[in-house]
Amino acid sequence: MEATIKPHDKGTKQLFQNPFIEKLTRTHIGVPVSIFVIYSGALLYWSFTHTSLSVGVSSAMFVAGFVVFTWVEYQVHRHIFHMGTYTKWREKTQYLIHGVHHDYPKDKDRLAMPPLASVTIGTVLLLLFRLIMGDFAFSFMPGFMIGYAFYLLIHYMVHAHQPPKNIFKWLWVNHSVHHYKDGKAVFGVTSPLWDFLYGTTASLPKVKD
Repeated sequence: MEATIKPHDKGTKQLFQNPFIEKLTRTHIGVPVSIFVIYSGALLYWSFTHTSLSVGVSSAMFVAGFVVFTWVEYQVHRHIFHMGTYTKWREKTQYLIHGVHHDYPKDKDRLAMPPLASVTIGTVLLLLFRLIMGDFAFSFMPGFMIGYAFYLLIHYMVHAHQPPKNIFKWLWVNHSVHHYKDGKAVFGVTSPLWDFLYGTTASLPKVKD
């Protein structure tokens, strides 16, 4: 079972003794967001100039990529970031990739996957989608990447800023439940859709304006 972590209100955690490797585990939120917006723009430009896809088809694939990302976000968060820690290796791995975030949820330098890892995974996914989908990948992948950039921004805001006094307050409430009340529920950050469909919303409280 996954270990229970009591969050620290402030501070950070050193993961590696090597200062270079330690630095690679940290990033300012603006770096990966900028990278993926530019990456997505370049892929869309390629789609419009080097494929025969119409604007309508490209737009539909972009939206499909965005929606698929929200599903992938849910699945990765639930089954990989919160993997069972019934061996020492799994316990250490889970802590490195996500447990440290639950330990220090207000550490702004660890609210996003480091750029090197993000770009590597993104490029591998692009090659995989290209193999499976052909030219459709050049408009599908931008939607997927913008979905990730959107996730990064929301995740940063809910940890770094106070909740607003409007309808978007539910984003802060949802994620706070996951961090401070029930780490086995409310895995969606950008959307509650998949929590509803997979039945992981049991711990959600009512949001008061």
